[in-house]
Formats: sequence, structure tokens, C-alpha cells
Amino acid sequence: MGKANRVRYSRWDGTQVGFDLDATDIFSEITDDLLYHGDLNAALRRMMQQGFTDANGDRMQGLREMLEQLRQKRREALENHELGGMYDEIARGLRDVVEQERAAIDELAQEARDSGDARRQELTEEVAAERHAALDLLSPDLAGMVRDLQNYDFTSSEARERFEELLEQLKEQLMQQYVDQMAGAVENMTPEDMSRMKDMFAELNQMLEQRQRGEEPDFDGFMDRFGDFFPENPQDLDELLEIMARRMAAAQAMLNSMTPEQRAQLQALSDQLLEDMDLRWQLDQLGQNLAGAFPDLNWNRRYDFNGQPGSDPMSMGEANQLLQQLGDLDQLENLLRGASSPGALAEVDLDRARELLGDEAARSLEQMAELAKRLEEQGLVENKEGRLELTPRGIRRLGQNALDELFAKLSLDKAGQHEMARIGVGHERDYSTKPYEWGDAFNLDIQRTVRNAIQRAGSGTPVRLTPDDFEVERTEHLVRSSTVLMIDLSLSMPMRDNFLPAKKVTMALHSLITSQFPRDYMGIVGFSESARELKPEQLPEVSWDFVYGTNMQHGFQIARRLLSRQSGTKQIIMITDGEPTAHITASGDVYFNYPPVRETVDATLREVNLCTRDGIRINTFMLDPTPHLRDFIGKLTELNRGRAFFTTPETLGDYVLVDFIEQRRQMVRGRRAG
Repeated sequence: MGKANRVRYSRWDGTQVGFDLDATDIFSEITDDLLYHGDLNAALRRMMQQGFTDANGDRMQGLREMLEQLRQKRREALENHELGGMYDEIARGLRDVVEQERAAIDELAQEARDSGDARRQELTEEVAAERHAALDLLSPDLAGMVRDLQNYDFTSSEARERFEELLEQLKEQLMQQYVDQMAGAVENMTPEDMSRMKDMFAELNQMLEQRQRGEEPDFDGFMDRFGDFFPENPQDLDELLEIMARRMAAAQAMLNSMTPEQRAQLQALSDQLLEDMDLRWQLDQLGQNLAGAFPDLNWNRRYDFNGQPGSDPMSMGEANQLLQQLGDLDQLENLLRGASSPGALAEVDLDRARELLGDEAARSLEQMAELAKRLEEQGLVENKEGRLELTPRGIRRLGQNALDELFAKLSLDKAGQHEMARIGVGHERDYSTKPYEWGDAFNLDIQRTVRNAIQRAGSGTPVRLTPDDFEVERTEHLVRSSTVLMIDLSLSMPMRDNFLPAKKVTMALHSLITSQFPRDYMGIVGFSESARELKPEQLPEVSWDFVYGTNMQHGFQIARRLLSRQSGTKQIIMITDGEPTAHITASGDVYFNYPPVRETVDATLREVNLCTRDGIRINTFMLDPTPHLRDFIGKLTELNRGRAFFTTPETLGDYVLVDFIEQRRQMVRGRRAG
């Protein structure tokens, strides 16, 4: 919020509380959202809005929850207080003074009657009647009553003394209004303090005028003379002016929230009881200067207090303090609502947020402000012109997350990291290395492992190794598989909740091939009304197309072209939930029709024949298969001798990965037999 209390961040050293999240936690949290929508910044925003739970089970509050807390605090403040009751206590005191004076008049008249002196009785009753009449004619409003009683000749010395006490109390409240606006550190101000405050206002106006003329004001000298007025300890003139502007904006909000009658009464009381017009002029001048310098503080803000009878009465100081709190609530709410990235939360005054929302919310805000920094430090994202983008390492991490999730569902006796790690072990060396991951065969490359440790910790002995330094040799049976994965991007995929599982499988399969089978080739083709090749770096941002049409023919064409440049066993893995409804005509145009027409089906099957001629097997994974789709896939497999799987979004990943690994295992066994 304000610059005066802006928090400073430092690298986590393990001792701070509330920093349980690491980059892996964050990426795991946003993987599904990022894969579904394809927008890193939007995924982070949604995570900030919703909150999440870290690996230790600790909840990080989301911005929506915090915003609701802020709104609830505002509702409670407005419902439990009545702004018009600021002077109720003094008004009741004045009425008590009037009753005390009436009682004294009646007592004086009774004494005259009891004296038996007719002349004394006559004169006393005349005076009593006049004074009762004067009291009857007192102005009903507070300011008018104060003015009339100041000119009234009291009969009761006790009533006069009580009235003078109330006047002093009222003056103190009005004085405190100035203090609350501009001198937050001073209480029980003396006349000398008021004189210094007036001088402070004058110097502030002078510094603002100097800045407008392009001159450099003497900020340090000002703080030497008047720093005790500012407990926030501003470090420069900008912070000082922001502190004062926030105070004055709160005071203005209080005036804006009053009825016209209440404002007129306050003005009349101020004119009547505060005689230092120069102080008033300096304050008004400063208010105008600050309103011009800080137009975004919403100087026209007002609140509708709707406190019920019995609500907490507020003094002037309490009202001003409450308005400052409401202003802070508004400012924090606007900041949280407008936070489009984690970095924007670095502007939050965490101390004030803790006062308004509690420790948990402040800790959550601190965590969220660190999210982007942690992702950048881990090399997963980079900031390009104010927008976060995935790095190649981040893309690999997303694929690994998808792969880990799918393997976690598989039992170890079917497929998993253990079984994969045994593929190729003990056979021909690949002469390449990779960072060790749990489940890898421990064929340690000593030279590269020691080099990693030296690069991490520097030269010198002894060389201390950590698991992050381990690098292992790749070993692999010299078989090569070339795969193109065709993913359906037509509109029916998200409509049937099939898109996210299909994209997750694509990311997982790419991660599996690149990490475990680096000699293999994997291409990616997305198809809807037409088809296109997708590069691995494009995968996180790939989304469905807002068009109708399932153009398998065009997809097979592109896949066949990609595989024609490759060697080894060739296959196409197609994931779809629809039958072919579009194809490319001889003139190069897209033709679409639903239900499928004979022309589209024939064009697609011709392309299947060409794939078969080139030795490419087509394995199809069907989601929500309709009878028409089953019929078409039956013809496809009959022509191509590939395989077809009828699966669901929940089991798609199991089917694709298990089948891929099993087919590759068969390739290895075939090479051994040969």
C-alpha cells in the first residue's frame, strides 16, 4: 500500500516462517490450468485468486478469500457505527447544563418566596422568567447552543463550570481533528505544539511550491525540526507527502460521509471555537496541494454509515481513525483486485495487511509476492517485457509433471520408472550422460559428476558431492522409434472434457521420449478443421480451436511427411473423440460436413493407405467413441494393421504410455533375437 511501510524482501535462508513452497510445488499446482488454457500468466493469476495447499498441508489463502474478508470488515464498521453521534456525549452534557441551570433558577425563586419579602420575590421571579425564556430560546443545533450559552449569564456557578469544561472538551476534539490529519505522533497537544504544527504546515506548503518550481526542498532539515510528527519515519519527501495525503484523504472522506447539516455544524463549531485562522488557512492550502499531487487517492470517497440505535458512539478522533482504516481497506482491496501478477503484490504494506486481515493473510501475500521470483531463480520462467514466459527448462518440467502424474497411477508391475530404468542397462553405451533421477540405473559418470561438484562449490579439496551433482551414463539397445502424436484440437474435445487428458498425455509422452529415449524421434500434429505441426516449445500454450471439424486426412499427410525424414520403426499415435468430418480438396480448400460424407471418409482412408505403404503403423486412442467412429476406426485398422483402443479421459494416459513402452520393449526383444 503506502511507501512508508513498504516491505523489503530477501532470499529465503531457511529460518523464515511461511516459505514452504518451492518452484516444484508451484509448477505442480498450475500444471493442469496451464495445459488446459495455455497461458502461464493467467494460470498464476488464477492460483493467486484461489489459493492452494503446499506439500506440508499448509493452506495459502487466495485473493478472493482476502477480498471477502475486507468487504466483511467494511460492512461491520459501517453497520456498527453512527457518524452523526460524534457529538452526542457533549450534546447530552449541554442539555444537563441547561437542566442544572433551570433547577438553580427555580431554587433561587423558591428562596425569594420563602423569605416573605414581596419586593425580593417580585424581582427574582422577573429574573427567573427572563432566564427561563432565554433557555427556552436556545438554538436546537449544537453550534448554536454553544454560541447562545457563551452569551448567557449563568445563575448556577456549577452549571457555568460544567459548561466551560464541555467547551474545552469540544475544543480538544476539534483540535484533535487537525492532529489526526497531520500529526499522528502527538497526543494532548499544548499551545506550543499547535504553534509548531502550524509552522510545519507552512513549511510543507513551501516545499511543495519549491518542487513545482523545479527546486530541491530541504527534506532532511524539515525532518530534523518536525520528525516527531511522523512515527512512520519517511525516508524521502515522496513518502512524507504520501503519508500526509492519506491522512487528509481520510479526513475528507469523513466530511464527505456527513450529511450537509452535520458538515455545516462542524464548520460553525470550528469557526466559533478555533480562533487561529492562519492554521486553518495553512491546512486548507496543504489539502489543495496534496489533492493535486495525489489524485488517485479518491478524495471524493464517502461511506454510508447505517448504524442502528445503540451503535458505538464515536468521538471526532475515533471517527477520523475509523475513516483511515476504511481508506486502508479500500486501498488494499483495490490493490488485490488489480494484481495481475505475483510481482504486483510487492507493493502491499504487509504490516498494515496483518493488522487488517491477520497473520495468515499477510504470510500468504508474502508467499504470493515471491512466486515469480522463485520460478525465475529456478530457471523455469523468464520475464520478457513485463510478461512471464516459460523457459525450455520450464517446458520440460511441465512434461515431467504430467509424466509423473500418469506413472503414479500405474502399478509397478505394469510400467513405471523402475521398469523403464532397466531398459538398455548393461548393453551398448550411448556415450552420453544425464542428471541422475530416482529410478535410474546408477551407472555413475565419475568425470562429469566431479566436474558438476567443482562448478557448484569451487575448486579445492576435498570435493564434496551432493545428489544434485550425480550424472549417469545412458545405455540403450540400439533401436530407434519414430513417433508422431496426432492430437485432436476440435471444439468437441473441451466440450466433452477430453482436451486436458489428451494434452497431458502429449506432454508426458514428449517428456518420456526426450528423457529416456533420446535417440527416438517424436513429432506432434494438432488437427481440427485443418492440421498443423506443433513444436515442443509450443505445447504449453496450445489450446483447442474454436472451429468445428475433425480433419484426420490433413493430419495424416503432415505426419507422413514428418516421418519420411526419419529412420527406425515408424508409428502414428492418434488421440481423438470424433470421426472424420473435414478434408483438404484437390484445390487446397477445406471441406467440412457433419455427419461425415463419403468423400471425406474416402479421402482420409486414401491417406491411411499411403501411410501403410510407407510402413507407418497407426494406433488410435478413441475417447467417447460413437458407433460411427467405431465403424470408421475398424476400417482404418483393417487397412493399416494398427491397433485401436477405446478409452476414457481417466484411463487415456495409462493406455498410451503402457502401449508405447510395451511396443518399445518388443522392439528391443526383437533386436536381441536377431
